[in-house]
Amino acid sequence: QVQLVESGGGLVQAGGSLRLSCAASGSTFSRLNMGWFRQAPGKEREFVALITPSGSATYYLDSVKGRFTISRDNAKTAMYLQMNSLKPEDTAVYYCGADLLFRRLVVGTLDYWGQGTQVTVSS
Repeated sequence: QVQLVESGGGLVQAGGSLRLSCAASGSTFSRLNMGWFRQAPGKEREFVALITPSGSATYYLDSVKGRFTISRDNAKTAMYLQMNSLKPEDTAVYYCGADLLFRRLVVGTLDYWGQGTQVTVSS
């Protein structure tokens, strides 16, 4: 069983930065594909960034490329999302997710979810 806990959300002005963290428990962390997802009010949840178990491959939503960076530290069983040049349209609840199968992150049917952290970007 894997438990995920996000932190680092908050209120920031447009153009500012935030760093989200996802702390994971469980012994399988280094085998998990992981990702950040977000859900804005009235919209469906969407993937923001994905990272493979070793961290060797990353994938980003087009609208965040060049602004967001996903990373992980397997020794600390943690994942991060550095968000720069934030825009009001980035406002959403951000979720950490994980699964042994990468395809489940792609289609959003992953096994493990965090509780979410609110990110609000003011204009």
